[in-house]
Amino acid sequence: LEVELDLSDVLFLATANVLEHIPGPLLDRMEVITLDGYTEDEKVAIARDHLVPRQLERAGLTAAEVTITEDALRRMATEYTREAGVRALERAIARILRKVAAAADLGETAPPVVVTAADLPGYLGRPRYVPESALPESRQRTAVPGVATGLAVTGAGGDVLYVEASLADPETGPAGLSLTGQLGDVMKESARIALSYLRSRGAELGLPVGVLKDRSVHVHVPAGAIPKDGPSAGVTMVTALASLLSGRPVRADVAMTGEVSLTGRVLPVGGIKQKLLAAHRAGITTVVLPHRNGPDLDDVPQ
Repeated sequence: LEVELDLSDVLFLATANVLEHIPGPLLDRMEVITLDGYTEDEKVAIARDHLVPRQLERAGLTAAEVTITEDALRRMATEYTREAGVRALERAIARILRKVAAAADLGETAPPVVVTAADLPGYLGRPRYVPESALPESRQRTAVPGVATGLAVTGAGGDVLYVEASLADPETGPAGLSLTGQLGDVMKESARIALSYLRSRGAELGLPVGVLKDRSVHVHVPAGAIPKDGPSAGVTMVTALASLLSGRPVRADVAMTGEVSLTGRVLPVGGIKQKLLAAHRAGITTVVLPHRNGPDLDDVPQ
């Protein structure tokens, strides 16, 4: 910096949403403190106790004049913002309160005003992030063989991931594996490992692996516009392919995560807390985890 300052006693703090994007040599010189993103319940509590009172004051309103229900705050946190923190949630609350204040000044509404979850489209427009698991057809997705429910960690917390597999007719092209859904290198390797494992061990499991010899296998992970990577989908890919070969659908209320090896060992993965919270939000009642991830359950709310 060419500044005559002694920086030996200065502590520099830097923040990042995704650790993987920090260059290795730089990361090696840092002390990393990992802070989990807020859970949905924590966001609602923070909004109710801190964000709403602060924005009420800025909008020149009082708690007696405007009430935002907890259901509205929860819907804002899940369908209007997608983040680990609460910045966008506070901006959404501020936007609602400004509109309420303007309507009161123009004489369009009279206090007290109660903002419910059903009122949000009128204030904020249509929801920008409707979780796939909240859509009516999400339960039917696993009703057909070849679809399994996985869990992933994103910059905004955890998310539910569907892995879809299909077999092509022998006449339509050569045998092989095709992968779609903007998958990263690690995820592509997971799919190849899953297929190799089933080829070598499928007969023991009673699966007709002989059909893989002359038929093409296609594995897709929606949504195609969102890049995805990481080892967490290995078990899900094995399950989707086994479901496809056996003709038996995977239970809709079960999600899974874990890395898989060529010999069929299930290896531990990260982000267990975020993944379990995503499963809980999606109404999933059973999650299959690697045995070595047992200690991570200490971080998960009861």
